[in-house]
Amino acid sequence: MKTVNIHTDGGCSGNQHDTNVGGWGAVLEYNGNRKELFGGELNTTNNRMELMALIKGLEALKSKDLAVQVFSDSAYVINCFQQGWYHKWRINNWRNSKKEPVENKELWERLLASVESISNISFYSVKGHLDINKTSDVTKWYKKFNSKNDLNYTREEFIEVVKMNHVADELANCGIKQAKETMID
Repeated sequence: MKTVNIHTDGGCSGNQHDTNVGGWGAVLEYNGNRKELFGGELNTTNNRMELMALIKGLEALKSKDLAVQVFSDSAYVINCFQQGWYHKWRINNWRNSKKEPVENKELWERLLASVESISNISFYSVKGHLDINKTSDVTKWYKKFNSKNDLNYTREEFIEVVKMNHVADELANCGIKQAKETMID
């Protein structure tokens, strides 16, 4: 089966303010090829941008008969899938464990439709903003990456995943910049 890696990141400048700017980035890797996507929104949140990065990455796939590996530094996204939060949300009429409405329900529904249309998908947590030049940090997070995700990546493979997380972060920043420019127009 063909495997596609999707690396995602989202960000928001002024996240807790009434007027803010967010961006999302996604990097798709397949068979030595790479596709980069990004976008931004006004008056949004970091979590919405994390969701949009993955939504846009999945929606860019031309085939659903793939093995997809998602790498993200968003605990919000990764924990939902690794821990199955969405199953409980659906059973509880889109209420979370605190009996409150699930935030970003419309984005989660859109994301779940994409996720469920793919024959084989896995989600992996990556430490965001990791400095690959700090050997001690790389060693620490490399071990955590393999342990948390039940993987056996080599150190070099892990460093490539971290580099792609940096690219997704840079793309999210491009989305923020692009959205800011619309505020000026």
